[in-house]
Amino acid sequence: MRHITIMALTASLGLMAVFCVDFVDMIFISMLGKTELVAAIGYAGAIGFFTSSFGIGMAIAAGALVARALGSNEYDLAKKRSTTSLLYGIIFSGMFAALVWFLIPRLLSFMGASGETLRQATNYLQIIIPSLPLLLIGMVGGAILRSHGDARRAMMPTIAGAIINGILDPILIFGLELELSGAAYATVVARMAMATVAVFPIFRFYGGLIRPTLLDMKTDIKPILMIAFPAVLTQLATPIGQAYVIKSMAVYGEAAVAAMAIISRLTPISFGVIFALSGAIGPIIGQNYGAGKHLRVKRAFFDGIIFTAVVVVVISALLFSLRPALSSLFGLNGESESLVFLFAGPLSLAFFFNGLVFVSNASFNNLGYPFYSTLVNWGRHTLGTIPLVILFSVWFGAPGVLIGQAAGGIIFGIISFIMAYKIISSEKSYGNKIPSGIKT
Repeated sequence: MRHITIMALTASLGLMAVFCVDFVDMIFISMLGKTELVAAIGYAGAIGFFTSSFGIGMAIAAGALVARALGSNEYDLAKKRSTTSLLYGIIFSGMFAALVWFLIPRLLSFMGASGETLRQATNYLQIIIPSLPLLLIGMVGGAILRSHGDARRAMMPTIAGAIINGILDPILIFGLELELSGAAYATVVARMAMATVAVFPIFRFYGGLIRPTLLDMKTDIKPILMIAFPAVLTQLATPIGQAYVIKSMAVYGEAAVAAMAIISRLTPISFGVIFALSGAIGPIIGQNYGAGKHLRVKRAFFDGIIFTAVVVVVISALLFSLRPALSSLFGLNGESESLVFLFAGPLSLAFFFNGLVFVSNASFNNLGYPFYSTLVNWGRHTLGTIPLVILFSVWFGAPGVLIGQAAGGIIFGIISFIMAYKIISSEKSYGNKIPSGIKT
């Protein structure tokens, strides 16, 4: 529990720094007094999350492979896997960014953006999407550092990026009067900083990277893709489900979409520790799996769930108490206020079940069942989102969209827990990794 808490809290400091800057972005944009800009952030955020999910998937693969190698005391293999993971990530993310860049207007139109909101969101995304490879370097570099157990240095890339972003935001948004474009340019520079700070410690403290041969690249493509492909598919499910939720909310007007944009920024800043837990607990499970320590894998899984429950209850109580402050901060009224208040307290408690999904997915990815993560996430964001959002929105209108989304999270959180528990409790999952003296 101590190891999980330290890894999750330190990792969350980096994530929270980024989320705080995103949150401040939203405050700055709200201060401009243009509802279409706030709505544009909401639409663009869904696609931005869609592209960053690619980086998250590659980071999961790098973290799992490097952690296993370190757990088995194969340090040269760990260095080689670090190198090839980064190179393949840069190549694949560049191709993915190019595809998304050309589809930006169509993707935004599909979600319901139109007029000035569509124009602003398109311009914002066309600036930041080409910087995806920089973001990937920062994410994969951080995952490699976490695999070495270096929680402090692993959080520094995101903290550095957040500091740069936070400094440049007011200068570009207000000082140079670039408004939403200014926020986009600040993000690009911040990603440059993230990439630099992530790679430097790998060279300074962990022997750096190697110059890979064609044989190295050919040999590692299979193990990387075996984890990265399902992990990327897993991560892509979330923004696709979120895009459907925003599309459903768009029916109720720009005020409802603006409220959804505020909630989407408020969620990660509130539960950044839980988001970080998934990446933090993965290397712990991976190293103990590599060392054949079955009981410690099982203990890490349950400690992760206990940690999630405590954080969600405390944060939900805090959100409920901060309702008046949120209303004043964003100038909420009417529909937008009711939607934000619905999230801040009652529905935020349901985030515990999202936490179950995060912990279970980390277990799947590091125990050799990455496609289970894909199955759970796609189920949660399709069968667990679309029919329930439709049903509850018919009953309750715009609030029903949020209620339906939360209900799906509860169902698939329970399903993911049952699946992960069965794998962790089965010695067959470990093969010859389990020392003869260990029984469950």
